Amino acid sequence: MRTRPLLALLVLVVIGAVGIALYRGFGPIPGPTGCTTKVTTSAGTTVATLEPDQAHNATLIAAIGVRRGLPARAVSIALATAMQESKLHNLNYGDRDSVGLFQQRPSQGWGTRRQVSDPYYATNAFYDVLAKVEGFESMRITEAAQKVQRSAYPQAYEAHAEEARAMASAMTGYSPAAFTCTLSAPTRSGSADATATALRRAYGNLSITTGPGAIVQVAVPKGPEGRRLGWSIASFAVAHADTWRLRSVGFDSRTWTNGSSSGQGWREATTQSRTVVLKIS
Repeated sequence: MRTRPLLALLVLVVIGAVGIALYRGFGPIPGPTGCTTKVTTSAGTTVATLEPDQAHNATLIAAIGVRRGLPARAVSIALATAMQESKLHNLNYGDRDSVGLFQQRPSQGWGTRRQVSDPYYATNAFYDVLAKVEGFESMRITEAAQKVQRSAYPQAYEAHAEEARAMASAMTGYSPAAFTCTLSAPTRSGSADATATALRRAYGNLSITTGPGAIVQVAVPKGPEGRRLGWSIASFAVAHADTWRLRSVGFDSRTWTNGSSSGQGWREATTQSRTVVLKIS
């Protein structure tokens, strides 16, 4: 009879599947890695999907905008521009001498090739020019972007306006828990000090403490402004959880867990925290 061999094979398959689940964390194995922004307003729901490296760059653009005290509108304009120019990839090529997130040209005074290839430098250079555009806050996104870029296709940025607004709202903290990622659990340990350094590089002088068990805590001010900052930092941390090797991110009675549970997004937590808590693998 073939019943016993088939039963034995089935048992082995089940054991293997359970082993994989245990290795990657309890619960369903996450689907393809990537990040999602989902923002619902009176006008409807906007969903934007990003690859992990795109999410790194998008949340960095938002973080630098927050650090500089710019309105979310400025972040929307910057995101729409980078979506059009590079699809949010930090390109080492482009039209003529254009490179980087915003396809800035050294020959047009944006900086050296090495400088504009650095997302931090490129983003700040973009904001430097945007901040000098009078009335950019009330302009259509494509018009404000064109004032900075001087593109041969001045209306092209508007195609990304809706998604850019949703991402900016989530990544600057105006839409809490609206940005999440599905990622594989880290297989190596991360560094609390390196994580704190990366946060300060993006946001400036944050109040950060590192504790036992590879925990990083970021204190934010009370009130709506502090809550928005906390959610911006939490979104930034989730986007970088793969490179920082984070196990979980918690803030404002919500938690996101890396690995098999990451597909569930932000879940309710038992305690409400006024600090962003990052646990490192």
